[in-house]
Amino acid sequence: MGLAGCGLSDDATIRPISDFGRQTQALYETVFWWTLGIFVVVELLLVFALWRYRRRVNDPEVPEQIHGHTWLEIGWTLAPAVILLAIAIPTMSTIFRQQAPPPIDALQVTAVGHQWWWEFIYPDLGFTTANEIHVPRGRTVNLTLTSGDVIHSFWVPRLGGKRDLNPGSENTIVFTADSVGVFEGQCAEFCGTSHANMRMKLFVDEPSDFEAWANLQARPARPDSAGYQTFLASGCAACHAIDGTPAQGKVGPNLTHFGSRSTFASGLLPNEREPLAGWLRNPDSVKPGALMPDLNLSEARLSSLLRLLEGLR
Repeated sequence: MGLAGCGLSDDATIRPISDFGRQTQALYETVFWWTLGIFVVVELLLVFALWRYRRRVNDPEVPEQIHGHTWLEIGWTLAPAVILLAIAIPTMSTIFRQQAPPPIDALQVTAVGHQWWWEFIYPDLGFTTANEIHVPRGRTVNLTLTSGDVIHSFWVPRLGGKRDLNPGSENTIVFTADSVGVFEGQCAEFCGTSHANMRMKLFVDEPSDFEAWANLQARPARPDSAGYQTFLASGCAACHAIDGTPAQGKVGPNLTHFGSRSTFASGLLPNEREPLAGWLRNPDSVKPGALMPDLNLSEARLSSLLRLLEGLR
């Protein structure tokens, strides 16, 4: 059973799907081989010293004393300096490449961390979504990172290393994804009660599929009339926005095309009727610390809200 932890996960960082991730991986490999070489040399010298200078039967009580060795001291001073230089040069080179300005035609996306969900804003395309970020394969993305409350950290392992989201300031990741698929992400900075439940999904689409998705997201919602009235009467509009309607709350996720998402509750649950009904009945039982209150919904109002949310596509 212990070997079960040795398998290579589909979300392993050593299987990057972007130039950003490959640059980081190449740097890790450089440091790894230097570290391995140092380990081997030190262990060989240790074994040699233990064997060569072991005490023998006829040895005197006090072995020969050596007071300094100029060349040895010069060697063990220069060797670490050379190794540090060999690691520092590719490290600095990687930092400068990853901090370079994005191209003019880069896709602009802003990720805002909240307790405990993700907001993704596409400023040039004119829409906002939540917990699921879509990008086209082969196009550079300029991902701006910030926080609406406490420090969070954006981490999609196969995309590359994590970057912090700090309230009141911005961080960035510039990347070009080259593999189509769905990749799991997670907040990597402890941010409160449901930190472990603050998940996300990165969808890397073919350019044509991304364009179709973006066109859908940019359309105004067409909410079910009865469900929308229940939505308003239950106070949901105070926290949630549905574009194209007067509901423009900013506290919780934008619900404009909620029905088109594969998950909800920050990636915790599949976007299906039964899990959604359980969430609406008692959010805190699904996600401890959830800011969404218990709405004390009757079965009729619950059914009405389910029809609304499922129809927001």
